[in-house]
Amino acid sequence: MVKQEIKINWLENMAFEADVSGHKITIDAGEQVGGENRGPRPKPLLMVGLAGCTAMDVISILKKMRIEPEEFNVRVEGDVTEEHPKQFERMKVIYEFKGENLPMEKLQKAVSLSEERYCGVSAMYKKAIEMTSEIVILN
Repeated sequence: MVKQEIKINWLENMAFEADVSGHKITIDAGEQVGGENRGPRPKPLLMVGLAGCTAMDVISILKKMRIEPEEFNVRVEGDVTEEHPKQFERMKVIYEFKGENLPMEKLQKAVSLSEERYCGVSAMYKKAIEMTSEIVILN
């Protein structure tokens, strides 16, 4: 088993600085709860982790298939409960591709391999919440 670790340090009020593999990320709360909006909230960063994990998988798989889109974006929509502890109860990953010669069956294969085999973030989330996805080809 490989151990990973991050550390956050309190800056002031509700702001913290995270050290992630030598990269600094400031997280903060909104002004309505004592923060100064100096950085993102922690919960959306869970969506960033998912999007980054699956996006890297998909683009890597597509490159091996010799398919390179002009543009590739991943959006994640998350539904959060209204009662405490406020948590995600479902997420939807939307894969957006733009370019010529983008065979849908290969895009689906790359997405499927990421979601079912390679993306550890997706695998972990699937154990806790409902996960869906969609592939969109933009004109």
